[in-house]
This record gives sequence, C-alpha cells and structure tokens, in this order.
Amino acid sequence: MTQFHLPIPNGEAIPYTLERRTRKTVGLKINHNGLIVHAPTRLSQKELERMLLSKADWIVKKLQSQQENQLEKFIWEDGASLLLLGNAIELSVRMDSVSRALEYEPGRISVALPTPNNQTSIARKVLQWYKKQALTDFTRRIALLAAKLGVDTPPLFLSSARSRWGSCNSRGEVRLNWRLLQAPPHIINYVVAHELAHLKEMNHSAKFWATVERIYPDYKTAEKELKAWSAKMHRI
Repeated sequence: MTQFHLPIPNGEAIPYTLERRTRKTVGLKINHNGLIVHAPTRLSQKELERMLLSKADWIVKKLQSQQENQLEKFIWEDGASLLLLGNAIELSVRMDSVSRALEYEPGRISVALPTPNNQTSIARKVLQWYKKQALTDFTRRIALLAAKLGVDTPPLFLSSARSRWGSCNSRGEVRLNWRLLQAPPHIINYVVAHELAHLKEMNHSAKFWATVERIYPDYKTAEKELKAWSAKMHRI
C-alpha cells in the first residue's frame, strides 16, 4: 500500500491509501483510516486520479460522515470542558431569572439563563461568543502575516465547513473555520499562512509551498498537528 494525496477543486487535498491488485475495476472504501483505493495494476496514476476527481464530492461527503460518526456527542452542561487557543476551559452554567451576557475569565466561560438544562440555548450563546472571538483573533493574524508576505490584507469571512479549515478564492477573499479558535496559536498561524499563500499561487505547486514556508517556516510540523487536532475541534 502507498500513500497519495488527491488535489481537489476547492484547493484541498484528500489523502488516500492505494493498493494495486489484479482486477478490472477501481474499488473505493472509507473507514476510520480514511479513503482506501483498490485499483487495477495496469491503470495509470493519471487515469486513476481523473476517475477519483469525478467522485470527489461523494468522497468528501463520505469522509465527513465517517468523521462525524466517530465524534463523541458533546453535552452542553455545567462542568463540560471546552478548548480555547489550545487550552482547556470549563463551561459554567447557572440558572438566572433572565438570560445574561456570556462572561469569560481565564479558564472559564460562564453562562446564566432561565433554562440551564436547555442545551440548544447554551450552545447558541457559547458558539456566538466563539465566532465573535474568532473574527477578532483571525483578523489580527491575517493582518500581521499579510504584511509579512507583502500583500494587502484580504477580506475575511468565517466558515462552518466540516471538511476544511480555510479557503481563498479567485477574488482574494479568505475564509477561516471559526472552530480553529480552539487550536494552539501556531496551528492557526499555519492555516492563515496557507490561505494567504494562495493570494500568490492558486494551487499547491512547489512555488506555493515555498511561499508558505517564507511566512511560516515550520509549516510541515503544524500541518501534521492540525490533522491530530481536527477531531477535537469538531466536537462542537
């Protein structure tokens, strides 16, 4: 078995394991290890990847479903553990006669509302806070790294995508997943650097990775750590 990466139109790359066999058709299997491809021995790599690209949407949906099924359902309740910039923080929930503004202090998020057992209400308040903080945090990082790259600060939008952490389109707009706020700062910086590099190179060529390295030298380590953090960040 050999490891490969399949570049897809959204700028991401799907990792897959390839096993060549004496067979006539291509077989696809998705499990907890990701995408596994069984291909005929005589089928060229170019033809194989052309076929895989035609099924990219299906593959992404199946991988997303597999990931979601592996995640333990998060329970929004007093004492639950959340993540912020790589650190664990405690969720404090208490009853109050009115719904209060969320309060944050180092190591704790406090929510007060008339229905402390209503997970939907708790989640709504906490996630709104995360998104607001993410926009502030990411805006600052993008401005700093854009200056380092020597480009204008691009427009920033938040994303809730389940299959990717960031994107940059042909209009020069950057989208970052708000869930990244849970990751350690250096991982967020890597994702920001990755998307900013697309302002120079709208691909994943050698020139692109050289651009990433120019503003974030240790990108290979951060890329591996991001994969390890992904499941934890998708808990909420």
